[in-house]
Amino acid sequence: MRLSDLFKLAISNLRRRKTRTLLTILGVVIGTASIVVMVSLGLGMSDMMLKSYQDEGSLTLIRVRESYENRDSSSKNKKQMELTDENAEIFASLDHVVSVSPSLEITAMAKCNGYESNFTICGVSQYYLEQLKLREGGTIPEPNQGQLSLILGNQILYNSFYKPTTYESIEINPDKDTIFLTFPESSYSEKKNNSSEETTTKSKAAKKYIFPISGIIRGGKEDWSYDSYNVYADIDTLKRFLQKIYKKALVPNPRTTKNGKAYTYYVYDTIYVFVDDMANVKDVQTQISDLGFSVSSNMEWLESAQESLNMVQMVLGGIGGVSLLVAAIGIMNTMMMSIYERTKEIGVMKVLGCDMSDIKNMFLFESGIIGLMGGIAGLIVSYIISCIINFFSSSGNNDMISMFIGYGNNDGSLSYIPLWLAGFSIVFAIAVGSIAGYIPAVRAMKLSPLAAIRNE
Repeated sequence: MRLSDLFKLAISNLRRRKTRTLLTILGVVIGTASIVVMVSLGLGMSDMMLKSYQDEGSLTLIRVRESYENRDSSSKNKKQMELTDENAEIFASLDHVVSVSPSLEITAMAKCNGYESNFTICGVSQYYLEQLKLREGGTIPEPNQGQLSLILGNQILYNSFYKPTTYESIEINPDKDTIFLTFPESSYSEKKNNSSEETTTKSKAAKKYIFPISGIIRGGKEDWSYDSYNVYADIDTLKRFLQKIYKKALVPNPRTTKNGKAYTYYVYDTIYVFVDDMANVKDVQTQISDLGFSVSSNMEWLESAQESLNMVQMVLGGIGGVSLLVAAIGIMNTMMMSIYERTKEIGVMKVLGCDMSDIKNMFLFESGIIGLMGGIAGLIVSYIISCIINFFSSSGNNDMISMFIGYGNNDGSLSYIPLWLAGFSIVFAIAVGSIAGYIPAVRAMKLSPLAAIRNE
């Protein structure tokens, strides 16, 4: 018997029992929709979580800091454990490392329109500056500029400046408002026993500086990322500027040797290591940690959160799987009832010489078609439910079509149905239907022809 004949015969038999067929298909619809919606919620939450971690900072970025144990150490190899340019070169030589950026951080007092703020100016490499996402019109400071220029974090415009007496905050506009910066006095002096002189000498008024703002980190008042509260500058330009202020001390609070002399080299607060791929972050992180440094990355938090989310997704998928199991039992029951009602018909087919495999395939086709129809209808219902979930969970800014389809960038969609999940749901529904119909099909194939004909 040809496949087309089996298909026509299966459709004809299903149409003879419309009510029972529709109820069985309804069970498959509910089961398929349950699984797809549950899995789509897990995928949506996973994508939203990934996006949130990407907004907070690059997932291929490793932050290296000096170990507190090594910092307090007085051993001869202490310099090897400090974040120096030499160690930055060692990090850069590791496999899968794309670039390395030391970070020289200086705290400065800022004033604008009678309001005050404290800035953390981070001098970083050009590669780091290129990774920053700036508002339209912003540019990256050139490395060889004579004057220091800054990139402001977006939150500095909204939540940083306040009145010293009332702590009332104000929003600023760098295009219109002038920001004055003052830097702390140096805590280092090459003169000995000058404490009495310092106490009697009246300190000079701190010099105020005005620097051009070359760019602002992308984002509004409600947007937050790792860079939102920082101020960035080119590290080489910042070093030249600080040397003019602090001379041989290099920085306001330099580290000193046992003899009280300031270090002649820079010790950085953080060194940022950029890796070529997320999959290699853990390996590079382990290598740097083995060197004795403290390391951290967003991948650590992401992996931990994903493990918890995978457990939630398994529970959600299990709930949907129970619904589909009930639907499979319904298909098996329908097929068994069909055998009892068509016992004589099966006997006649056997007497006329119909092949046993054709009888089995006839029932498998019927159960498979039930799974196919239920799977397609269940997928449609899943898209509708997904659209409703995204509509009520979104802020209303997403395009309705992209929410309904659920693929693309998935900007904030709580329920996310990719094409592979849609195809898998239909194939899975057909497979469940066929498996559920296998036992009844085998039973039909094994019926005795004479007993079937005598059956009333």
